[in-house]
Amino acid sequence: MNEQSCPTVVVSNRRPDRSGKVRDIFDLGDSLIIVATDRLSAFDVILPDTIPGKGKVLHHLTRFWLDRLSDIAPNPVISYDVADFPPPFNDAKELLADRSVLTRRADVFPFECVVRGYLSGSGWKSYKETGEICSIPIPSGMKESERLKSPLFTPTTKAAEGHDMPVTFDRMVIDLGGETAERLRGLALDLYRVAAEHAGRRGILIADTKFEFGRLDGAIHLVDEVLTPDSSRFWKEDRYEPGKSQDSFDKQFVREYLLGLGWRGDSPPPHLPSDIVRDTAARYREILDILTKEGSD
Repeated sequence: MNEQSCPTVVVSNRRPDRSGKVRDIFDLGDSLIIVATDRLSAFDVILPDTIPGKGKVLHHLTRFWLDRLSDIAPNPVISYDVADFPPPFNDAKELLADRSVLTRRADVFPFECVVRGYLSGSGWKSYKETGEICSIPIPSGMKESERLKSPLFTPTTKAAEGHDMPVTFDRMVIDLGGETAERLRGLALDLYRVAAEHAGRRGILIADTKFEFGRLDGAIHLVDEVLTPDSSRFWKEDRYEPGKSQDSFDKQFVREYLLGLGWRGDSPPPHLPSDIVRDTAARYREILDILTKEGSD
């Protein structure tokens, strides 16, 4: 992937030590600087066009949720203020402000802790094929997007590249031990419950989301992005209609456009037209405003 199609953040000629689909990470030893870029991926391919302001939306939503959920799970954040970053990063305010965080390094568990409140996405696909999600039996006769009787914990692997793959809870127990696996499941379900209650008061349904956790100083911490449009499906409650896919505040809008072109990630990605870029950016900004604006609870 060339530099033009995959822009990265460079600070005083220092390039990131790691770059994901969206984030650039500078490794400082015991701490990290994580930068949310405006990159967008679809079908595990980084697209050639960025979405203006997307990284700032992800940053502010994650900061909002980490603060709000800290009584359930601590987080390793040191500072969001670029002035607190070590040199040369503290001189890069224009580049890093409102999209970066200085955080302690945690030993991240190799699982995505997915919670599903509604039957959608890969969960719906699995249900149609097997009647189960991650080996959990689901009642027959359910519709696409229908609300589950209770939220399900459906973990996946945490792939460095390509697709995360669904795994059973028993697999987590084998890899992490029963006590740790139970703790991660409990935390994920508690976080989802509190977030869903907050979103519900704003007229938003959280169909599903994923959390990541790491161990730091012997305690489990909530890490990475939290409850953003890149990691969650947000639906407007007043437009919710079971039996079909829902209009979401996420990149599904872009995925559907690409599918309409017949592109599924198996060739170089096409450029996005300006109206798709504009409308995608507007969706990201809208969910940020809905979830974080004051005086609506």
